Amino acid sequence: MAVSLVALLTLTLVVPLLSLLLLATKGPPRPQRADGGRRLPPSPPGGLPLLGHLHLLGRLPHRALRSLAASHGPVMLLHLGRAPTVVASSAAAAEEALRARDAAFASRPRMPMADRLVYGSRDISFAPYGEYWRQARRVCVLRLLSARRTRSFCRVRGQEAAALVARVRAAPAGCAVNLSDALISYSKAVVTRAAFGDGDYGLDGDRGGEKLRRVIADLQELIIAPSVREIAPWLGWVDTLTGLEAKTERTFQAIDGLLERVIADHRSRRLGGPQVLADGEADDHRDFVDVLLDVNEMDEDTGLRLDMDNIKAIITDMFVAGTDTSYTVLEWAMAELLNHPQEMRKLQGEIRAAVGATGDVTENHLDGMPYLKAVISETMRLHPPAPLLLPRETTEDTELLGYHIPARTRVLINAWAIGRDPASWERAEEFAPERFAGGDAPMDYAKVGQDLRFLAFGAGRRGCPGAGFAAPSVELALANVLYHFDWALAATHGRRRPPVLDMSEAYGLTVRLKEPLLLVAKPWSRQ
Repeated sequence: MAVSLVALLTLTLVVPLLSLLLLATKGPPRPQRADGGRRLPPSPPGGLPLLGHLHLLGRLPHRALRSLAASHGPVMLLHLGRAPTVVASSAAAAEEALRARDAAFASRPRMPMADRLVYGSRDISFAPYGEYWRQARRVCVLRLLSARRTRSFCRVRGQEAAALVARVRAAPAGCAVNLSDALISYSKAVVTRAAFGDGDYGLDGDRGGEKLRRVIADLQELIIAPSVREIAPWLGWVDTLTGLEAKTERTFQAIDGLLERVIADHRSRRLGGPQVLADGEADDHRDFVDVLLDVNEMDEDTGLRLDMDNIKAIITDMFVAGTDTSYTVLEWAMAELLNHPQEMRKLQGEIRAAVGATGDVTENHLDGMPYLKAVISETMRLHPPAPLLLPRETTEDTELLGYHIPARTRVLINAWAIGRDPASWERAEEFAPERFAGGDAPMDYAKVGQDLRFLAFGAGRRGCPGAGFAAPSVELALANVLYHFDWALAATHGRRRPPVLDMSEAYGLTVRLKEPLLLVAKPWSRQ
């Protein structure tokens, strides 16, 4: 049966594509000058009909694009399917696109899968640049992700960090712990509780939130899934044949049904009036749904009224942007520290000195851990959660490093290549946290766009508004696992313990370790 399916897919997909290639004498045109003689960016050879340069991207596009930039320069023009796409791979190009000419590069291209899964791109990440996006982003910055609102979730982060430590302690002594899985659970729990509150929300038949985790993982995978319909609309039936259409619809219905139940429950509770604490003050531990329902009833500051699809889209945004990004930073940080034991010992010494023998790592300790922040900064330089920032689209004819960029051109910023550019960083490929620890004013990784050599959270109008929310979640989790345990690589599949951890990557909405972190945790005690 499997062989028959493969044969059918070959006949229905590969053969038509090969026929097109045989009928064509050359790939898509690669104009060097636009109308009026203005110079377009250089374009690699080897473009194919229909596919353009898609075949050059391989399994790790951020690495393939850096290799192409080494030959063709920091600004290139590629044809990815039907979409002309400019790729920027240097800090100077990022500076111009994300700061000097930010308004011209501030929109988003139409992305069919995002439209399907995020309510017609009524969120913030994928919405086109315009009045709705400006007002919705303002609501997020001032209401959902403000410093005050972020502090209000301190209790949630503390409880989930304690649960993370307990999960590791529960492993039998000397046995391997799947730390990747524990970090995923932690990150998703923090975001879920911030978004929905402390209610027992889940999918039908879900035990321990595992089903919800899988659905969110499917959502994140599908948003960037290659859709044949987007490349060639007349081949859209292939998406049905491969099951992509059915999986997309199934995932959307699962998420939509959950959000409907959560919103209905919150509306019911709100009929009882605001919750009041024992001291008579109003309870400000409202979750994201509560805040967005306030705006739905009427935001007096902006006059913006959000409908239900807007609210659901923004909440979906929080899951997509807030879960994988946090856990992948934690996973890469642990991986780098395991391969650099001297740096791990230095960081553990700082954490254990700051916390003392109390055994209780809290957010109050984090300001006394500058090396912790340096380790996270260095991790995000080498392993930005999104190595290719979400694609932008130019709103008008503009320029980039002297090249003409027509309106409605897609633009990709290769944050991974910029973070490893030897023109910007000494020992660019090395893990060296001390580069962020010195000086009178070390870089704050949570300040978006502070340094255009470092784009872990993007920059400009489209910079991530959730950086301040993510920072304490990442710092608290990393401080806890390093305070309470000493770590070592585990032997796998009956083989001896490897001398270093394999740092191979798996590409997705974020780039994570290809293999999970299977580690041995030895509880630490000051006595």
